[in-house]
Amino acid sequence: MRSQTSSRSRSTVLVAVALSAVLLPLSTAHAADAPVTVDRATADAFGRIADAVLTDRTDALLAPGTAAPRVAPGAGVRAAGAGRVSLTAALTRTEDAAVASLHGTRSRLAALGEAYTAADTEVTVDRTRVTGSRATAWVTETTVLTYRRIRGDEPATTGFSAHHVLTLAARTDGTWQLSGLRPADRGPRQVNEPATTDGPAGPAPARMSPTAVIDAPRAATTYPAPAAVKNLSGGPYDYAAMATYAEKYWKNYNTAYRSFNAVGGDCTNYVSQSLKAGGWQPVTSSDEEYGTWYYGTSGQSDSWVGVNEWSWFTQTAGRTAPLANVYQMDVGDVMQMDFDKDGSKDHTMITSYRSAGGVPYLTYHDTDTYRRSVQSLLASYPNSAYYAYRT
Repeated sequence: MRSQTSSRSRSTVLVAVALSAVLLPLSTAHAADAPVTVDRATADAFGRIADAVLTDRTDALLAPGTAAPRVAPGAGVRAAGAGRVSLTAALTRTEDAAVASLHGTRSRLAALGEAYTAADTEVTVDRTRVTGSRATAWVTETTVLTYRRIRGDEPATTGFSAHHVLTLAARTDGTWQLSGLRPADRGPRQVNEPATTDGPAGPAPARMSPTAVIDAPRAATTYPAPAAVKNLSGGPYDYAAMATYAEKYWKNYNTAYRSFNAVGGDCTNYVSQSLKAGGWQPVTSSDEEYGTWYYGTSGQSDSWVGVNEWSWFTQTAGRTAPLANVYQMDVGDVMQMDFDKDGSKDHTMITSYRSAGGVPYLTYHDTDTYRRSVQSLLASYPNSAYYAYRT
């Protein structure tokens, strides 16, 4: 299922439109002794309720007066001659809290000088499985948010592609209830993912920096930042090419490279690709610990794919210089985050746009994201540690 209607136009009929679909009869669900694929109408209904919930979250971020009134997602609407999908009472309370949390995110964004005037959320059902009276659905959310022109130099939009896992239960009256919706991506939660949910999946264990390498210092997050002018042309690297590569492959991966989503995350692999596209040369042998940086058909260096290892290599080899403030980053510069300040960096992103007013916009994998502002990350993770690198 792929919803084609804009977020704002849907929200006034959020549940009524989203849930009216023919569902798998309860008897069919109970008849399954092993996982089976549900029929298209049922998958469509599962996708529509996910669309309803996620659209509700996205609308909570829109500037006041631009979003239609919210409709409680747990109401459930019966279609003539059809079944019904509704939220459990517990999940309804969870989503009420989520929307309240996202209003807090919206307020923090406003204080940092960012707002959104429109949004569009689409949900695609990737696969489903029914075992007995339980169902699981894996869906992909694609959301685009339109920046409000506050300073006048913002890009037009930001967007992301996120994956979620739905859990549903069949009821004795032949209807279904959605009992859970959880993120399936690593990396920072998206701007419409409430802080009340769990943090990034699979955080790396804390790692101490080897004594033989140089580690990066934390960067400040205050705006505006002292000037740190970067020469974007005429040097050894093509920073525009880095940004072009990042924005080309942020959602549709370059098949010339392996994806590491399932084995720790693809964020640093993707940034390494972008840097290589701009002229970074591989290092295939070194006497230094974490002194190599390369990718090949038979393998790659730890520094190509590892968050901390990338930092140790680039700092020790002089490929990067630390920036004192995240707002000093320019096109081609890199930012890393330590979500819980445990001393181990968790995520790597590249700057693909910088506004004239001095705001960097990051593009990254896990979750696949296009031109997300530093403000947005700070609003979602005000207590994380940030590291900024001049490339």
